[in-house]
Amino acid sequence: MSVVLAILWKDLVSEWRSRDRAVAMGVFALLVVVILYFALPARDAEEARWLAPGLLWITYVFAALLGLNRAFALELENEALSGLALAPADRGWIFLGKAAANWVILVIVQAAAAAVFAAAFGLDLAPVAGRLALVVAAGSAGLCTVGTLLAAVAVRTRYREVMLPLLLLPLLVPVLLGAVDATAGLLAEGELRWRPLQLLLVTDAVFAIVSFVGFEYVLAE
Repeated sequence: MSVVLAILWKDLVSEWRSRDRAVAMGVFALLVVVILYFALPARDAEEARWLAPGLLWITYVFAALLGLNRAFALELENEALSGLALAPADRGWIFLGKAAANWVILVIVQAAAAAVFAAAFGLDLAPVAGRLALVVAAGSAGLCTVGTLLAAVAVRTRYREVMLPLLLLPLLVPVLLGAVDATAGLLAEGELRWRPLQLLLVTDAVFAIVSFVGFEYVLAE
């Protein structure tokens, strides 16, 4: 656990000092919201509620891809990947630290993006804010666990900026199915449906276990 906290603290402190990843993700999310607003203008509140879940998660996924592409950039630029591999602990704990840092950064960006999205599409998210935060946190956990593993795979490839989306997006289908369905239920009915949330939690657990075990072999390569 000390390794997890050390990696988490290192990544968050590095991000706080530079703020390059969070700012880039935030600006990119803002641009995606603006493009979606002008490309698919909602004519009324009902149409906005119908379109919002899918559009919101499109924004989140694009922002996450940008951030995950930089997840191992610092270690790569400083040739410190081998240092991570030599850490005196199971490499799965290193993975958990990296994934937790990615999750924290992504959730902060998502909170800001949700506020901009609600203003752009005329949505009142306040009544469901707590339950929506739970759905976003669960969806982001699945995204960051498998995303961190695949970011470690892609960072060693020549075309890593292209490779990560190609590897990650197909695996996000169950995450997006659960997240969009749960978000749609909240915005349309004000209720958190159990079945999509269950799908999210099961997917998160599977991704976390597979990534924890698989990171040992990824980092060894």
